[in-house]
Amino acid sequence: MLGLVLAAGTVGYVILDFSFLDALYQTVTTVSTVGFREVRPLSGVGKVFTIVLILFGTGTALYTFGVLLEALVEGHLRHHLEARRMEHDIERMTGHVIICGWGRVGHAGAEYLRTTGRRVVVIDRDAGRLEGIDHPHVIGDVTNDQVLAAAGIGRAHALIAALDTDADNVFVTLSSRALRPDLVIVARARNDASKSKLMRAGADRVVNPQLIGGHRMASYALAPHVAEFLEGVLHDESLDYRIEQVEIAPGSGLAGEALSELKIAERSGAQLLAIRPAAATDFVANPAPETTLEPGAILIVVGTGGQLDALRRVVASATAR
Repeated sequence: MLGLVLAAGTVGYVILDFSFLDALYQTVTTVSTVGFREVRPLSGVGKVFTIVLILFGTGTALYTFGVLLEALVEGHLRHHLEARRMEHDIERMTGHVIICGWGRVGHAGAEYLRTTGRRVVVIDRDAGRLEGIDHPHVIGDVTNDQVLAAAGIGRAHALIAALDTDADNVFVTLSSRALRPDLVIVARARNDASKSKLMRAGADRVVNPQLIGGHRMASYALAPHVAEFLEGVLHDESLDYRIEQVEIAPGSGLAGEALSELKIAERSGAQLLAIRPAAATDFVANPAPETTLEPGAILIVVGTGGQLDALRRVVASATAR
């Protein structure tokens, strides 16, 4: 509005035979109530125009200056600039993970992803929940496609639906799958009845935190050493050994070879635990040496970081050939 007032005042004085610079100067001094002097004597029409400009322009200018002062004093401007920087940061991100819902489950997932070096974008409708978090975030209703787009769903690797209700998780799963058919979607379910609905909505995996927590507690009661070992290799980044998956990519030179020819232990030091053939739902534990590798097969291996990196180089070199 202040810009419109300045433009209208300048045009009006130009019509009254002022030069452009004189017209702009006269408008600014009038609207800002500085009022040094008239650049040139005003006619009756000029005086009437100036009165109208004062009535409309002075209030607009004072309101604008008041808003700017309030923004500077209360920190609104700083928050706005931080929000803009965060938006630009999200726009440059690729391969990140979107977490929908900043509760206990979302927070725990973000902390684990941080240890792996994966970047995270958090979405929550409650601005109070997101105050002070270290991750880029978007405030809004996650069931809105524009909010998902603002979180960079078009460039994300995966999405975790950890909202408070199963109905919201089903909705965001449907929306995300429609926007990105190839997106990895992991959804939270509070009860078993919702699991099938989330799978039909497009979730790749459905997790019931309460069920997993109960199973883990029982495993600690019956086989604490086994449970502690698995907990360490899956979640403790401070340990030098872990379980990971390695894919035999389509077009790999390893396709058609037997496991005995790959010689995983000899060439990398890692140990093969299981294999999931392409398009299969079950794992083959401790597969036989004559098992043939297929494109798209997933190897489940355990080893140190160096051993797993060595195995990846072996598989990558075969793919390059």
